Amino acid sequence: MSSSVQRKRIRKSPEARRAEIVATAARIALTEGLECVTLRRVAEELSVRPGLISHYFPSAEDLVAEAFSAAALGELDTLLPAERPDGTPAQYLARYFALSSGEAYDDISRLWINARHLSRYRPVLRERVTRMELASDDRLEALILDGVARGEFRTDDARSAAIQILVVLDGLGAHANSDRTDRPPAVTRLALSTAERALDLPPGTLDAPGATGTLPLEYSPAEAAEAAVPRATATASAPVTVAATASAPAPAVVNPADAAADAGA
Repeated sequence: MSSSVQRKRIRKSPEARRAEIVATAARIALTEGLECVTLRRVAEELSVRPGLISHYFPSAEDLVAEAFSAAALGELDTLLPAERPDGTPAQYLARYFALSSGEAYDDISRLWINARHLSRYRPVLRERVTRMELASDDRLEALILDGVARGEFRTDDARSAAIQILVVLDGLGAHANSDRTDRPPAVTRLALSTAERALDLPPGTLDAPGATGTLPLEYSPAEAAEAAVPRATATASAPVTVAATASAPAPAVVNPADAAADAGA
């Protein structure tokens, strides 16, 4: 005899459901690779039907691109925050390098390797990769310019200094899948020494004891990606919007895809 107790499904707003899908896709991308971001795979993670995912992302390519955007934005906002009220530019730069190593950063390095390779064949992803590369250039340049204005750094070309630093970090990150136990210390410290040279800082400044001040040094790529989902969603080519009439209060939103899933469609 079948049970009369129906499994209760929590219906979410379209915005909340879409954010959940993107955060899940970003987590899969970070742990398994962008190739594993499929409508079916995300549906399995969320215990929903694939049709619910395709309601928001008819093309898997758009979901892959947005998953990458969320993860990359999360990295950028965590490692190079636009607002820096709790420390000096030199402390934030030292923190940037402190966070740009270890297993957590290896995950984001692998994602960038993966995205740059796949972007050869996927135009939507290629546009997102290019956008995030430029955003990284802009964010690090802004930090350097702030440091120059405060007398902490010295350079006549902040953009060039930023790109030099990022190129070295990208080059080191390209070995995220390799055994680096025998890497010479000078190579391990190459990004730091590049920054110190480009910004006219004494050697050893950026990894000296206390260089990061009291700034937090925790970094979870998956949590950072989830926090960045609203921004990634806002920049998507086809964001979900809910229309309401101007003459009356908007009714409670019933997600049609969720309703269809409830009905077993």
